[in-house]
Amino acid sequence: MSLPSADELKGRWKQRVGAAKLAWGKLTEDEILKSEGRAEKLIGLVQERYAITRDEADKQVSKFFDKAR
Repeated sequence: MSLPSADELKGRWKQRVGAAKLAWGKLTEDEILKSEGRAEKLIGLVQERYAITRDEADKQVSKFFDKAR
């Protein structure tokens, strides 16, 4: 099994932006796109926008990515 390329990941992420927007309505589509599907960037955005702990943001983002598989 080969790992997906960076371009493949970015392409998939563009498809997931709508779902991310539903999950975190306070984030703009532009912010979500700029995170490029990178969990660390998304965790930071969610933590900041929703004023929650890093641990809670990590849980939310991990759950989101688990659903996407």
